[in-house]
Amino acid sequence: MTTLLNIFWLGLKEIRSLVSDLVMVAFVLYAFTLAIYVQATGTSSEVNNASIAFVDEDGSALSKELINAFYPPRFQSPELITASQVEEAMDKGQFMFVVIIPPMFESDLRAERQPDIQLNIDATAMQQAGIGSNYIKNIINDRIASFLSRTDVTPPQPINLVVRRLFNPNGESSWFKSIVAIINQISLLTIVLCGAAVIREREHGTLEHLLVMPLTSFEIAMAKVLGQWPGDSYRNRAVALFGSHEDAASSVCRFNRAVVLWCRPVSFLYDSAGIISGTISRSMAQFALLIMLVIIVIQLLSGGSTPVESQPQWLQRMTFLLPSRHFVSFFTSDHLSRRGISAVWSQFLIVGGVGLGFFMYSLALFRKSIAVTK
Repeated sequence: MTTLLNIFWLGLKEIRSLVSDLVMVAFVLYAFTLAIYVQATGTSSEVNNASIAFVDEDGSALSKELINAFYPPRFQSPELITASQVEEAMDKGQFMFVVIIPPMFESDLRAERQPDIQLNIDATAMQQAGIGSNYIKNIINDRIASFLSRTDVTPPQPINLVVRRLFNPNGESSWFKSIVAIINQISLLTIVLCGAAVIREREHGTLEHLLVMPLTSFEIAMAKVLGQWPGDSYRNRAVALFGSHEDAASSVCRFNRAVVLWCRPVSFLYDSAGIISGTISRSMAQFALLIMLVIIVIQLLSGGSTPVESQPQWLQRMTFLLPSRHFVSFFTSDHLSRRGISAVWSQFLIVGGVGLGFFMYSLALFRKSIAVTK
């Protein structure tokens, strides 16, 4: 009972210390609001509002139909320019795509010739250029096929390929990126807050005050871990709304359930990593440099930036020890595909075991540091 009371009062001290640090509070608010929104919506793997122009040297009904096939939101409203304006417009970056329809284009098609359409691409925006060229190719081929057949009915094909996109039917990248952004911020802030609490004690000289009290290293370490958990209440409701495909109330409820089932053990593991980093570091500057190495590895190998399956086999086996990989798997399974804990129970056990091992090691390292200080 005495141990629990000591942890409780030390935890309150950690909360008050965090709240009094206005810079850290502002960073936490930014990390779980604007930072997530920017990461989820700032970059996209889909073509959006791409500028396009046409050089119509044919002037036929087909060429006009091809021009009218491009419209927002994927493309801006097409502009008509002359062939002499193409090079200057591309040099100035006015258009990402310029389509040149040659003379006698419709007549050549009706005569069963194979005329060429020239597509000029500003490839400085490599991702949008590559994806957009495929969009333009498919749109033009579809319009030409329907124009020549004089119907929108597609003739029967040898193989009828039925495509069903589960969990994200429109292929919106923001749904997945928002989840990854939340995981990245939780990983970063949990380690930073817990490690900074250890460094703060040492730099302010309050660690010596704790050492003269009848407290154990376990009580001090657990207080620093538990002192960061009240922030979950804010995180649950603030970040669950970003990129959600459900209504707000249902999204928050599902996110809260995910936090209860998964964030607690994973945050516990990250807290242990924060204690280890804070114990090894002797100043906040050293801690910041060490965090950069840890966070970059955690985020790049989590499967949120690149699929785990695309990594080398030896690296894939190593990522089983990283909580971020299982974190991404669980949240995508629970929040997007709604498969829940039954689909990732083995990963849950792995994280629990790794978290327990990390905590025991961090506790031993923290106890050794206190002994040296004494």
